[in-house]
Amino acid sequence: MNISLFQSINFLVKTNFYISAIVLVVGCLLSTTENHSIFEFNEDLYGAIGNNIRVIMVYMAINELAILLYCFLRKNSRVMLAVGFFLILIIGSLEFYAEINAIEFDQNLRLFFLYTGISHLLYGFIEIDKTDPIEPNNELK
Repeated sequence: MNISLFQSINFLVKTNFYISAIVLVVGCLLSTTENHSIFEFNEDLYGAIGNNIRVIMVYMAINELAILLYCFLRKNSRVMLAVGFFLILIIGSLEFYAEINAIEFDQNLRLFFLYTGISHLLYGFIEIDKTDPIEPNNELK
């Protein structure tokens, strides 16, 4: 029964991770549009600051795709621990950015990064034991 429970939890965490990766990429790319964004950017973002947040969101989508490709090709998902950690740190960066520029951010941004960050962390923890241990170098001939 314990194995079945572990397999179920493993399946749920993996499924949630893939959903969160799709949400991250699509959410970041949709933030560049006026009509389809899941985030509400207030008028202050269109002043002197321009579209900084939107450009950063596009970079995040590109980085997520590159990291997913790297993990798939290397069959090593430990990197997702760092990705999850940094996604959660972005919440603090947003708070700092908002404080410095005296603007309000959509609460959905905080939830977005919290959800995707925790999903990446959980996936990284589950996958950490499945990677092959590093073998010592063979003797040079």
